[in-house]
Amino acid sequence: MAGTHPLDRPVWSALTGAQAPLAIRQGAALRYDPQIGLFAAIPDISPASLADLGALVAAHGEVALVEPTAPPPVPGCAVVSEALCWQMVAQAPVAVPPVAFEVLDLAPADAPEMLALATLTKPGPFFARTPQISQFIGVKVNGVLVAMAGERMRPDGHSELSGVCTLPDHRGKGYAAALMRRIAARIQARSETPILHVYAHNTGAIALYQSLGFAFRRELVMTTLRPN
Repeated sequence: MAGTHPLDRPVWSALTGAQAPLAIRQGAALRYDPQIGLFAAIPDISPASLADLGALVAAHGEVALVEPTAPPPVPGCAVVSEALCWQMVAQAPVAVPPVAFEVLDLAPADAPEMLALATLTKPGPFFARTPQISQFIGVKVNGVLVAMAGERMRPDGHSELSGVCTLPDHRGKGYAAALMRRIAARIQARSETPILHVYAHNTGAIALYQSLGFAFRRELVMTTLRPN
């Protein structure tokens, strides 16, 4: 779990920094509330920290780690999946050109539809209270939510674009790009740096993110654990 930059260990940085109030703690192990997020982290891979992580998983269920390397075996846990991710960063100002559709701030009343959209399209871990992390924005067609985007982890000085998804029948209309540009510009207006994480095999998404000004920073490993 080596790394000195906040982005080398984004979950740990977020849960010990800006998003510490969202953290559930078990000894040295931290995670987001299960109704908000799946991600967890520990300070190191000492036997004591690994035992705390195992106890956290036993108490609160499945977690995902996003680290430079996969962890050693965690007591009481089984590995559900292990995937290589790209971490991408937008350093230059993100342009926000006008679009021919309306971009809306989503409200608490939209939460069930947001969860349904994320469940169908699978943009990444998304739960009932995930929208409470940040102000999500979206596009509606005839009153139906067809696309959305928001923020998730906030490592020191950075914020992660997340929850970006579009109904299959409405793809190819520029919704995702427009929403991402607006979220990234919002982050930059706070003097923070926009980041995102994407599976390394998702070349289509990577090409979109590069076209929006995001550049590869480093590879990380996402390891999902469940109780034995």
